[in-house]
Amino acid sequence: MYNPVSAKWFRFILFITFSVPLLVHSAQSQVKILILGDSLSAGYGLELQDAWASQLDRATPDWQIINASISGDTTQGGLNRLPKLLQQYQPDYVFIELGGNDGLRGFQLPVIKQNLIQLVQLTLKNGAKPILAEIKIPPNYGQRYLKIFIEQYQQIADQFAIPLIPFFIEEVAVNPELMLKDGIHPNLDAQAIIAEHMKKQFSKVIEG
Repeated sequence: MYNPVSAKWFRFILFITFSVPLLVHSAQSQVKILILGDSLSAGYGLELQDAWASQLDRATPDWQIINASISGDTTQGGLNRLPKLLQQYQPDYVFIELGGNDGLRGFQLPVIKQNLIQLVQLTLKNGAKPILAEIKIPPNYGQRYLKIFIEQYQQIADQFAIPLIPFFIEEVAVNPELMLKDGIHPNLDAQAIIAEHMKKQFSKVIEG
């Protein structure tokens, strides 16, 4: 005998059976990008949701942007934090945006370079793909220090054959109207510009 109640339950079970895997697949298909940075990515002086990384996350449904940036962070600080972040989020990519605070404080260049190398190695060891951000700083400690500081990013990218994104706030840093009064950090108006720029940069890496 036909039982309409049983038929409804059967259709419901079929719906759940075929729908849930699709939902799981959709979540798993997102590309996860971990941003390991300092104040330039943390949105210094702004609300977290206004930072370029948060804006990029909202604008790219196929990507999950995990912003683990902390204002004032150094390469050593990032190295201390990265293992837990990798375990917690299991990202596909790690955008390493560190070194600026090291340079502004005059840290020894070999130490900065070694920390960056370890960040790359740790990322690779955990099955994620590193993306290195070139960093530029004011010549507080002379042109020789500045030259070596900047060159180390290209050297590391070449050593590990990983993508190097040129100084990602270059476009806004030259415009005082897009910077805070300190002349170092991008303001609110700059965040959307940076987000669009980084969307293009990440797309190049992800799409090959």
